[in-house]
Amino acid sequence: MLHLQTQARTELIDITARVQEALDASGLSEGLCLVFVPHTTAAVTINENADPTVGGDILKVLNQVIPWDAGYRHQEGNSAAHIKATLVGASQWVAVEGGRLQLGTWQGIFFCEFDGPRRRSVRLLFR
Repeated sequence: MLHLQTQARTELIDITARVQEALDASGLSEGLCLVFVPHTTAAVTINENADPTVGGDILKVLNQVIPWDAGYRHQEGNSAAHIKATLVGASQWVAVEGGRLQLGTWQGIFFCEFDGPRRRSVRLLFR
């Protein structure tokens, strides 16, 4: 399990290296890695990690399409975060070969915070 402290209401955090470190510790050489976020206002995605402006663009569009204040009925006041988490998703599978995550050249694994800052966790399963 990974633990994170997010810093902003919405942010993408590249966790690729931390997932690879956990994979190294697991000893798995061939199989699958499940990355699961057990939160209803956060998510996980795989996208470009070479240019940091991509993450900012993703958040910009999500925040435009799903604004924080749009007359939602949810009493807690964080419906936008729930909607974003539903659209992005709670899990990602990554193939493992030769003890390495089989991501594309420009791909990284990102924790997506939509209701921060908060203390969060990411669960990992290697099979």
